[in-house]
Amino acid sequence: MAATSSSAAVALASLPFPASTSYSRVSARSLRSTRSPRVPTIRCSSASPNLSSGAPAPAPSKPQIELEFVGPKPEADGSYPVDRAAAASGEKLLRDVMNENKIELYAAYGKVMNCGGGGSCGTCIVEILDGKELLNERTNTENRYLKKKPESWRLACQTIVGNKENSGKVVVQRLPQWKK
Repeated sequence: MAATSSSAAVALASLPFPASTSYSRVSARSLRSTRSPRVPTIRCSSASPNLSSGAPAPAPSKPQIELEFVGPKPEADGSYPVDRAAAASGEKLLRDVMNENKIELYAAYGKVMNCGGGGSCGTCIVEILDGKELLNERTNTENRYLKKKPESWRLACQTIVGNKENSGKVVVQRLPQWKK
């Protein structure tokens, strides 16, 4: 009987279980259930013309929106600083594009007290100088918050850059805190 229990212990030790887990009894049924079912093989009857030559198919390029961000204050020589970025059309909010490219959006107060993109604080107001047609229409949140502001003013957290079909250039003015 001692030979049988030692052979069972060797059989358990050779099973592919983690070493940290101890198992007292393993049945043949539980071992069968761990086997993977037979997966059918799918074969293609004809190849694509682009793939048959061995060259990968070119990925369709997404329309790009170029963005220029004009700073809120002129520099010593009177010119305004300009930051540039690009984004795939219809995929990102203006606020996200600015954050990803490390372009200052918030003034001192806004850095501490912004709503994180909810559209309720107004600290991310920007003015669209050119390319308004490349952005989404004002949202209901923007209409409520910017009721008495010029049509060119937008909330960066509510403004989608492009619509997945258009491309072009948008010029955005970051407004100074006192103007908001």
